[in-house]
Order: sequence, then C-alpha cells, then structure tokens
Amino acid sequence: MKKLIAATLLAGGFATPLLAGNVEFEAPPEPALAPVPVASVPVGVDWTGFYAGVQAGYGFGEADGAADSDLDGAFGGIHGGYNYDFGQFVLGTELDLSVADLSLDTGGEIDQLARLKLRGGFELGRALIYGTGGAAYANVNTAGGDLSDYGYFVGAGVDYLLTNNIVAGVEYLYHDFQDIDDSGIDANVSTIGAKVSWKF
Repeated sequence: MKKLIAATLLAGGFATPLLAGNVEFEAPPEPALAPVPVASVPVGVDWTGFYAGVQAGYGFGEADGAADSDLDGAFGGIHGGYNYDFGQFVLGTELDLSVADLSLDTGGEIDQLARLKLRGGFELGRALIYGTGGAAYANVNTAGGDLSDYGYFVGAGVDYLLTNNIVAGVEYLYHDFQDIDDSGIDANVSTIGAKVSWKF
C-alpha cells in the first residue's frame, strides 16, 4: 500500500508541470517578406554651362521686290552659347556664323548668315525641346556688289545629350529680311540644320 501511494505521488509530481502549462512551446517563425521593389528615379540632366560646335544644313526661300527669285542651297559654320538650367526649364543664348551658297535663280547668292539667338525650352529626359528667336544678318553677293542687312528669325529645335559633353541637335529657322541695304529687295529664308556641340 505504501508503495502504491509513493508511486502515485511520484507520478503526480511529474505530471504537474505538464498540467500547469509550464512547458513552453515555440511559435512557428513568420515567413520572410520579399522586399518591395522601389522604382528608380532618373538622374536629372544639367544643361548649365558653355558649349561650342559646328552646324550644317539646307536653306530655301524667295526674294521679291526689286528682284523676284527663288533661292536655295547649303550652309555651314560654327556656333557657341551658354545655357542655364532652372530645373525643367532651360534658358540660353547662342551666336552662330555660317558661310552659305543660297543661290538666287536670277543670279547672285546669300553667302553669309549670322544669328544671335535667345533660346528657351523644356527637358524631356536627355532631350531639350526649345523655341528660339532673335536677330539675323545676311550678306547678299550680286553682280552689282555686296548687299548686307539685318532682319529677324524665329524657329524651334531639339538637342539631345549623347554623353555628358557631346550634344547633337536639329533646328528649323525662318528668317525675314526687308529692303536689304536699301536695295528694295526683300527676302525670306527657311533653314533646316543639324548641329554637334561640345558642352564644357
């Protein structure tokens, strides 16, 4: 009888921790969450600084007044300017000088073009889309001598940053010259040109 009581007490002593809930059970680990992908933010392009380069293209138009004639031909030259980047908006100035062979049907040619530009545009990634306008200069070589005068131009273009320093672009400009050198000759000239510049 004593042995039975002792065995019962001993068994009860081992069972008590189980009944009392003293044994701790570890919760299963929570599944690891996959990292949320973060969209990459494109690095902005800074157009601020000086640049210089070359341009070439084709011009066409007409002269009227004292001389009625169509004109067309090629041009090419150099340019330089400065841009300031305000964020999405870019403002700048540019001077370009070109020799030309814009021949008139009646004889003679526009053999020089120069433009002082004001440019303003918006960034689209590595592209800059801009409008431009300003003063233009033309020299007209005629049988009677050279005529030269100032006019105005307006136009638009696109520049694209190929590398951090090399810029390629295309540009359309419309020029208007009235009563060139008091000769009674008026001329309008459209030019389409390609440009390559080095950004400093």
